[in-house]
Amino acid sequence: MATRDLPKAVVPSVLKAARLLDELAASRDPLTLGELAARLELPKSSTLGLCTSLTVAGLLRRFDDGTYHLGAHLVDLAHAYLSRTDVAKEFAQALDALKAFDEEGAVLAVRHDTDVVYIACRNGNQPIGITYRIGMRLPVSCTATGKALISTLTDPEIEQLFRGKALPRLTAKSCGSVSALLEEVREVRRQGFAIDNEETRDGMCCIGVPISDPTGGPAVAAVAVCMLTGAGTPRKREQAIKTLKELAQMLLHRLEMLR
Repeated sequence: MATRDLPKAVVPSVLKAARLLDELAASRDPLTLGELAARLELPKSSTLGLCTSLTVAGLLRRFDDGTYHLGAHLVDLAHAYLSRTDVAKEFAQALDALKAFDEEGAVLAVRHDTDVVYIACRNGNQPIGITYRIGMRLPVSCTATGKALISTLTDPEIEQLFRGKALPRLTAKSCGSVSALLEEVREVRRQGFAIDNEETRDGMCCIGVPISDPTGGPAVAAVAVCMLTGAGTPRKREQAIKTLKELAQMLLHRLEMLR
């Protein structure tokens, strides 16, 4: 839109900040101040002011090497948006349409830094040892949804995500190192689904599938089914994976319709 077409009340610096966020959202890798200035066609001093203000607001994250990428507060804003769209209702309707996971229970989650945040859930009637609720957080590295979500990041992005952080251990089987997590994530990419085999709770197994971004970016969310360890036959597991992928596609379409 040309400058002459903008409303008189528009604040140019806010539009520049929005453009800066768009540039980072389109980039899988963090960008330097110089790269951002070039893309925005702004002086470095002006770009630095935008980056500093957005970082203070939590909308940008500045890494130790001086590069920038999107900040964690954007996830909070996304959560607020999702709550307004009543994603829990969409999730329930999709499960009803598929007639799936009434006994096992299913969850829908997004990533917030190194945690997954559950934004919709339906608990089953099996005694799996955990009751999911909206807003509940668990570590990315221990959960099927978490591994599914980070499987759409690159290995360097995952290493950066956990740099300087110890992986939490919820059970004796929880993944204990970034190198081991990367091995698991590569397998997730290969097979298209993730497994939590008693890493969150003893006696509980979960299967997770990412809800892929149509533009090729990081997954927008992930869905998972939870069951008692050993309760599912290989055929039942295959059917659960197939249903999860159908659920992921259905939810992606519905979430796109709500945008």
